Amino acid sequence: MKIALLGYGKMGKVIERIALERGHEIVLKKDEFNTYDGLSTADVAIDFSVPSAAVNNISNCFNANVPVVSGTTGWLEHYDEMIALCAAKNGGFISSSNFSLGVNLFFEFNEYLAKIMSKFDHYKVDMEEIHHDQKLDAPSGTAISLAKGVIENSNYTNWTLNNPKENEIHIEAVRVGTVPGTHTVTYNSEVDAIEIKHTAHNREGFALGAVIAAEWLVGKHGVFTMKDVLDLNSK
Repeated sequence: MKIALLGYGKMGKVIERIALERGHEIVLKKDEFNTYDGLSTADVAIDFSVPSAAVNNISNCFNANVPVVSGTTGWLEHYDEMIALCAAKNGGFISSSNFSLGVNLFFEFNEYLAKIMSKFDHYKVDMEEIHHDQKLDAPSGTAISLAKGVIENSNYTNWTLNNPKENEIHIEAVRVGTVPGTHTVTYNSEVDAIEIKHTAHNREGFALGAVIAAEWLVGKHGVFTMKDVLDLNSK
């Protein structure tokens, strides 16, 4: 399989190594200093760039008839535009706040727990996410996905970084050191607390999941999620 890497920072280099280990070929390593030459020869593209570059990267993939997996966060105000372009070009697209297989299982645990806890309103939910001090967006896309998972399965209506109202989930975003990513969801009451937590030890899990998603997407048309890749929709 021929892969175009859109974004060649720390994550891009880990994805490259894992892709090569799995027998794939890298036909483009796109950063801010080079062009999209080689994109049209790719079977699939993997975008781990920056928010300001993501929309252009994804658009170029659809226009070149190349399916794309995007793990870039912070650009979702343009998500509907990209979905429309994907449909217009009959493209293939997977966008996820986190491609880690463990995190996507964690999303499932989170939704299941939210359904149970929605019956017990004396528990109040809050979240904490911790990432390295070079991460540009806050809260993380993963934390937002976790909050949405709770909102869709409870009486909560929104999330906030500051001063939560009655039906808002408070997210504490911490930036420190080189932490790859830790996410905690806590249900607190006056007498006890229930907590689920995912801790990434390194970037390997994110990169492996993205490559697996890319392998799965080749030859498909439409907009998919990691639930489709991991066959979790039938749970």
